Amino acid sequence: MDSKNKWNSKHADRIEQQKQKEPNPRLVKLAPYFTGGAAVDLACGLGANSVFLAKLNYKVLALDISDVAISHVKELADKEKLSIDVHTRDLTQLKQSDLEVNSADMAVVTYYLDRLMFPYIKSMIRKNGFIFIETYYVSAAGNGKVSDKYKLQPGELLSEFKNWHILFYEENEQEGRQTIFARKI
Repeated sequence: MDSKNKWNSKHADRIEQQKQKEPNPRLVKLAPYFTGGAAVDLACGLGANSVFLAKLNYKVLALDISDVAISHVKELADKEKLSIDVHTRDLTQLKQSDLEVNSADMAVVTYYLDRLMFPYIKSMIRKNGFIFIETYYVSAAGNGKVSDKYKLQPGELLSEFKNWHILFYEENEQEGRQTIFARKI
């Protein structure tokens, strides 16, 4: 099964079971930093982070490979009259020209990892803009269901964003996740 069909099936099951996700709890705790503007939610899934940001006066661009997820996010945005622009997009095919340089005040990526996207994301964020990334990392107690190919190495996000102002960083050994929130300087 290809990635699009896999994610369409997963998201359809979640919608059918009415499993609406909540926004990422660490993202929510960081809300005092958020002042609105343009945001991009890459691999947005069912859109909980997109909805959260739109309610904080961000104009959100939500991208995901799953057209089932994107249709769901569009329905949520229309129902709540939120500023969320949705597009079905295979992020593995993303090119630098697809993301306008200095076009976003905030980018969010949760539980998706494609290291080739890091330069694009960095160039898309305006000076003093924010990046929030959370995904799996290689740890002793980490998630065994996810291939190490799709996990960060310990300290990898710190190294990747070493020239940014790190406002929050955590490696949670028990959950096997790594989280960073940083401001572009």
